[in-house]
Amino acid sequence: MSKNIFSELSDAMASAADQAGKSTVMVDARRRIPASGIVFAKDMILTADHVVERDEDIKVTLDNKTELTARLAGRDPGTDLAVLKLDSASAVPAEIAKTPARVGQFVLAIGRPSKNGIESSFGTVNAIGGPVRTGRGGMLESYIRTDVVSYPGFSGGPLINGEGQVYGINTSGFGRGGAITIPADTAWKIAEILAKHGKIKRGYLGIRSQTVNIPEEAQSQLNRKQETGLLIVGLEADSPAGKGGLMVGDILAGVAGEAIEHHDELFTRLSGDVVGKSTPLDVLRGGTLQVVNVIVGER
Repeated sequence: MSKNIFSELSDAMASAADQAGKSTVMVDARRRIPASGIVFAKDMILTADHVVERDEDIKVTLDNKTELTARLAGRDPGTDLAVLKLDSASAVPAEIAKTPARVGQFVLAIGRPSKNGIESSFGTVNAIGGPVRTGRGGMLESYIRTDVVSYPGFSGGPLINGEGQVYGINTSGFGRGGAITIPADTAWKIAEILAKHGKIKRGYLGIRSQTVNIPEEAQSQLNRKQETGLLIVGLEADSPAGKGGLMVGDILAGVAGEAIEHHDELFTRLSGDVVGKSTPLDVLRGGTLQVVNVIVGER
């Protein structure tokens, strides 16, 4: 007798949990219950920043119950992500999903909050949103909202699909009424920077601005469709913007060739490699496009 659909789905999700469990670790880095982590590289663990309360003598338990010592390699409270460096390169890296999560899909949240093994929670993807400011000085370009139950110790663990591939990393560290998932493409990109530099650089221009419409004749000069930009209504004293030549009344329309239509986009574009470097800004001044080079400051 062939299996029914329910049995097949059940077996598939159990197999997916087993697969993801090979790359889901227990992270003991705080006083209370341990949390979870995802193997980012053979000697690197990606976890939630808020569960890491000490920098050294962190204990990580792998799928085969091997306990390793780790240290903090980098952290970013703004996105609630942290990377741990293992003393021994013996972990199995997680497999990222080949396609992003979609609303309505079945998913599993996986955690390893104890040495007894993995735990899971089943649900669906409810929403995909972003960008959103985190309230910690950071910005998430996107996030995944699900109805899975985030049990104690699940922060830092993966959200997976039916193949055991990772959609993102779960965290309850933002205090927004429950856990959210940071998509894997965003989380892995941040993890690579943290592993290399230990922190995320966030820049600023030192301007006060408001969103305004860009006239059609001015849009034609940008060589792209862009209906809004940021009108500069104030400059901080000794600001990078002022030193670079920006003026009150300018409309900031782009950073390094990328359109800036609202404040959140500016916040995102000023992070990473542009900090401390001379960066070209697209500015509409008196209806005419000018490119102004500004050395982006660091927060």
